[in-house]
Amino acid sequence: MLHDQLLRDPNTYEELKLEGTGAVNPANGRQYPWKHGYLAFMEEADAAGSNRKYLELYNRIARFYRLSNKLYFALKFGGERSYREQFLSALELRGGQRVLETSVGSGDNFPYLNMKAENAQSELYGLDISSGMLKQAVRNLRRWKLEAHLFQGTAERLPFQDNSFDCVYHVGGINCFSDPHAAVLEMIRVAKPGTRLMIADETQKLVKGTYGKVPVVKGYFAEGADMPEMLGLIPPEMLEVEYKEVCKGLMYCITFRKP
Repeated sequence: MLHDQLLRDPNTYEELKLEGTGAVNPANGRQYPWKHGYLAFMEEADAAGSNRKYLELYNRIARFYRLSNKLYFALKFGGERSYREQFLSALELRGGQRVLETSVGSGDNFPYLNMKAENAQSELYGLDISSGMLKQAVRNLRRWKLEAHLFQGTAERLPFQDNSFDCVYHVGGINCFSDPHAAVLEMIRVAKPGTRLMIADETQKLVKGTYGKVPVVKGYFAEGADMPEMLGLIPPEMLEVEYKEVCKGLMYCITFRKP
């Protein structure tokens, strides 16, 4: 069950109250509605910069995103599980945890999370900027018979209380955020002290070597575009910072622990 004690107005970080039609900020009356199975904390027309550009991309490709990925993973890595476990294995997961994925997309990582305590149900949370991808996530979760709380919003302003999640991770997308540094700080803010966080995304090898050649998406990935130096965005006070490349050098995986 979703509790309103967890939710915060992403614009002010004030407490929210859940109602039948959505969430409301009692301090200013602002409302955030339920849409298609997820709670919407933004209007897509308000997105700006890189966030707007890639929101439009993912809305365009949402319907065939999962199918095309499954085919690619089968050909390149021998299957989806062998691909996803290369970075998801970096998470510290136990049953009964509250788990957040930013840029959850169509929810494809959720079935591969390996909770180590039997019969201990964890609470899954996912946030994404794209309504198209979230609609696919709602359908996928139904098909997989999984439960998760889904939200539309930007990772740079998460609608959650400080120190709320036992596991916080991100896979794919942060390279293209309008403000990736803000997104990193938000992940840290909502994680409980002692939490190990994980950020994984495409390396230059994949973005320029593959995406730049795919007709549907190549216009979104300019040949000379620079990607953020993600390791440099991890605050110096974080502990156990590690960087490695996985998935045949096509993905990087950064882990660190919140003090």
